[in-house]
Parts: sequence; C-alpha cells; structure tokens
Amino acid sequence: MGIQTTLLILGASGDLSKRLLMPGLATLLDVKSDYDVELIGAGVEDLSEDDWRGIVKDAFESADCSGGRFDEVVAKSKYRKADVTSADDLKALLAECSFDPAIYFALPPAITEKACEQLATMTLPDGIRLALEKPFGTDAESAEKLNDLLHSFLTEGQIHRVDHFLGRSTVLNLLGLRFSNRIIEPLLSSTHVESVDIIYDETLGLENRARYYDHAGALTDMIQSHLLQVLAVVAMEAPASLSADDLQSQKELVFRAIKPWGGDASTAGKRARYTAGTIGDRKLPSYVDEDGVDPDNETETLAQVTVEVANWRWAGVPFTMRSGKALGEQRREIIITFKPSPHVPEGVKGNHEQDKLRIWIAPDEMSLELNVNGPGDPYEVDRAKLETKFNPGRLSAYGEVLAGVLEGDATLSVRGDSAVQCWKIVQPVIDAWKHDDSPLDEYAAGSSGPDSWDNLLR
Repeated sequence: MGIQTTLLILGASGDLSKRLLMPGLATLLDVKSDYDVELIGAGVEDLSEDDWRGIVKDAFESADCSGGRFDEVVAKSKYRKADVTSADDLKALLAECSFDPAIYFALPPAITEKACEQLATMTLPDGIRLALEKPFGTDAESAEKLNDLLHSFLTEGQIHRVDHFLGRSTVLNLLGLRFSNRIIEPLLSSTHVESVDIIYDETLGLENRARYYDHAGALTDMIQSHLLQVLAVVAMEAPASLSADDLQSQKELVFRAIKPWGGDASTAGKRARYTAGTIGDRKLPSYVDEDGVDPDNETETLAQVTVEVANWRWAGVPFTMRSGKALGEQRREIIITFKPSPHVPEGVKGNHEQDKLRIWIAPDEMSLELNVNGPGDPYEVDRAKLETKFNPGRLSAYGEVLAGVLEGDATLSVRGDSAVQCWKIVQPVIDAWKHDDSPLDEYAAGSSGPDSWDNLLR
C-alpha cells in the first residue's frame, strides 16, 4: 500500500517552491509509483487555476518528468490565495485537503512562526506533519521558544526541520564508508587523525539575496546549520540502527561535545568579505556595493570556524568548517588528514606526504591518497589515489526531503534539541565578532580567500 497524502505548500508561488520543492516532488513521484499525492499551493499572489497548473507543469518538466501520472497530479492540483497568518484562511486550506496534510512552509521564518501560532489554536488532523526551512530561530533562546510553540500542539515526530544539505544518499554513503569498513573506522580517531576540514566554497556571489543574507552572513547561513550537520555525521559513534531516533541521538552527542578550538572564540573563528574581482568571465562588485547591502552590518561572506569535539574519540583533533561566496574555485569536500608515519626506514626517498581521505559532496565521490613505490626508482615513493564514486541515489535533495516528510521519517530532519545546541556552538563566535574581537578581513572576488589566512584549506 502506497502513501496517500496532501502536500500543502505555503508560499507556493515563491522561488523555493518553483525551483526546488516541486521539481523535487516530481523526482519522488517518478521513483515512488505507488504514491498518491494531492498538491495544493497557497500564497498571497493572485493566480488563476490555469496559471498555477502551468507553474506546476513547468516545475515538473524542469526535472524531466512529464506525461502520464504527472499530468494527472497537475490536473488535480489547486491553488488558493490565502493569508497564512489568518486562522480562518488556514482552516479553509485544511478543509481543502483530501488526505492527512503535510504542510511545507516555503516562507520566511517570521511568517512561519506566526502561522504556527494560529495552528496551535486549532483542531488538527492526527496525521498532520509540518516541514520548516532553516534558520530555526536566530539564537538559542528563540530556537527554544520555537520548539515550545511547536511542541504545544505537535509531537517531535510530526515536526520536520529541513536541512536538505545532507540528502539521504549522502548520509548513508558516509555511514556506509565509516561503519562497513574495518580498515577505515578504527583509524578515525585522535590516535591517527591530525585534522578534519569541511569546506563549502562557492563561486557565486550574493545573487540578489541581500534581504536575507545581509542579516545572516556565511556563519549563520552555512556553518551554524549545514556544515555542523556534516561534522556530526563524520564524527558520531555508530548508531544502533538507521532509525531517525538513533541517528539524531548520536549526532546530538557530538554537538554537546563541541567547543571552540583552544577555548577562545576570538581566535577559533575568522571572517572576511569580498571586494571587487573577476570569476571566470564575470565581474563582481564589492559586497558592500551589491544592491540591498548595508555596509554597517559588517556581514561576512566567508567564515571559518575551528572546533574540538571534546570526547574520548576526537579530543585534540581540530575540526575546521569553512564556507564562503565569490571564491575562485567551487569546493564541497571533507578532508581527513592522517598523522605522519611514525617512522620511515632510512633510504626510502620521496616526500612521504600524509595520507588523506577526501570525500566530495554532490556529486558524492571519495579518494584515498597514499604513498606507494613508484614505477621508476623502487627506493622512492610516489603519490597514488584510490578513487570511487558513491551511489548518487535516484532522488534530488528536495525529493529526499519530501520523501521523509510525506512518509513521516525524520532521518533527514534536525531534532529540536540539536537546533538549539547548534546555536549554542556558534554563539561565542558571533559574540566575539559583535565586539570586534576578530577582524573583518577582505579578499578579492575570484581569489582563494584573504592572503593573511593560512593556506590549510586552499
């Protein structure tokens, strides 16, 4: 028996819905032939039924999904103009749902919270689920307040705090690599590992996102959410099972063990913003000259934070997370650098570089860099790479997110206590920056970052 559900998208006429959510739904329907999904969109814009269905059809076709059952979903889909902060409008939307609804908030966090305040006063279907996009609050206190609101009318299992960055295939690939290989897992500890770097460098600049980004910055946009989630999967102990509870509990134990490297947030965190430069054939203005930017906000476009996972396995190993915009090279990778060999016999020539395990995210690939005897002088070692590609999965990132929401599987969701804890991890760095304890450096768009920063991650 397949899934019967109504997907109610609030903010359905916005960019997130058209560019990511509905194409993701198309990939899900393509894979799950037994799904019966009713699609309802709601927003403040005036859209005719034909206009709405045209938007849905275009979104499906952008995912190379058309004909047959896709035309049927399009034909049955509905759009309603609604104020989602109005209890009456929300009641009318819920009355339109033929099945237990999964409500996806493709809305700014402040509007989402107001809508949830109205839902808390209503009688809701037992099988209702809510999906919320990050950020989950603006600090630990507001995240706790949001949790209290949601828990006043829903169980934790009905709440999906979406972090699409770790799609199901990426999570399972990392877990499979770590816990299905006896020659790898025993080496992942402070005994053998020198450092772990998690990098998400983008070549894109602001791209007309000043309204959100100029108040968030790279630290909140990427490190506080996405990269901490990656770190937790890399560092956590083996879960008893792949259930959401087991996975989320092991991740939470990692979050609780994290502290700023050296105990000093002012030196553990670095920040910078881009000046004018060229990336390929694109010329970018300085960040402060981008439309909608307030220079007085001192928003960073590149952030780097080094932490320690202070537990038995990882104590003493620096974990560095870095993410930024307008950089010269796109990099989405995890680099595990092993300690040097304790002894190389006299007479063995070569550089004797440290072994490295590199894992790339989207597309998911891996390489293990080792020293081996080369084809020339047998007394000299050369560098070799063992490379493979992971199974990419059949769904887009948002297809995987929606599968979890529609099936009630919270594996890819952020648990409430972890949403709070991730704010507590970065708050000391945010406070140091507010007090100007760390300089706001600069780097030219198209470069690899500030010249004054070390080149560990370049």
